[in-house]
Formats: sequence, C-alpha cells, structure tokens
Amino acid sequence: MSEIQISESDIPSSKIKITSENETLGFVDEEIQIVEFISGNEHYAINLFDVREVVEYTRITRVPNTHRYMRGIIDLRGEIMPVIDLGVLLHSHDMNNVSEKEENCRFIVLDEHVVNKKVCIMVTDVLSVSTFSSSQVDTGSTCENEKTGHILGIIRKELRNADKISNALLIWINIASLLHGIEINSLR
Repeated sequence: MSEIQISESDIPSSKIKITSENETLGFVDEEIQIVEFISGNEHYAINLFDVREVVEYTRITRVPNTHRYMRGIIDLRGEIMPVIDLGVLLHSHDMNNVSEKEENCRFIVLDEHVVNKKVCIMVTDVLSVSTFSSSQVDTGSTCENEKTGHILGIIRKELRNADKISNALLIWINIASLLHGIEINSLR
C-alpha cells in the first residue's frame, strides 16, 4: 500500500481544524442554512438563499385552465406573482382534500435566481430559519433515486421537550430542480 501525504496547503483553510497538539488535520462540517416549513403533514426545508421573503396569506386570484399545482396569482405590493401549491406538486396533500384552511397558509416568495421568474410557493406553515451541520444530513440512497432528484437529503433535527428528546426528519428540497421544467404561468 502506498502512503498518501496531505499538506496543509492542499486543503482550503475553511476546512481545516486542528484536532490535537500534534496539529493533526481534520475536516470541519459545513453548515447549511434552511427555511423549515410544513406542507400537508410533512416537514420540508429549502435553502435560505433561495428565499426572498415569507408573507402571510393574501387573496389568490384563480387563473383558469392551469395545472392543479398552480393555485393562481397574487398581488404582492404591486408585483403579480404565480402561486404554486407545493403540497399538490409534492403529492403531500390533494388540492380537493386539504385539511388546513387556505387562509392559514403562508407564501414563500422565492428569489428570482431560482426559476428566473417571480414566483411564490404556498405552504401550510413556515416554522423557522435554522442552521444544520452537514453531519445532520443523510444524502444516502433515498436521495439518489432519479424520481426524487429534487431531494438534496434528509435532515435529522433533534427536538427537546421537557423530559424527552426525539428526532424529526426534514426533507431537504432542491427547489430549483423541483420547479425546473414545470409550467409556471408567465404572468408578471
């Protein structure tokens, strides 16, 4: 077996951590920042930098002859934006059998770089903006299936109640990949 030597200059300084007095090199976990939300009964997350803002429900104007996931359009401070029902798109709830009231939903306004258009997604609720280390993300075989190519990973989130610790699983979505190729009403 040959020996591989790595010098400190071979690794970006942001990845180096001194782990002992001998200056043994180790890799530091990268951190990811996400917006955590609920759609239907499932917990999801998208990258924080894909989000422009989160707004409370405002009246949706329906647009005829559009896909089921296209709820309509809204006027957000003078900007007309299409509204995509993420629950219908992800099959986490059926549009005709939604348990939550539409008026209690939130809109996540996406940054224009995501799909090169102004668009927002409708979700049941937005829970938080959180930071996780890459060690909390499982990017295993569940995420490699070509039918789920829009899933970046599963985030393990520790929940602490008064006397109990449990875990929640967040499905981390590549929102650009998910929305790429779907027909978004080009009204502006």
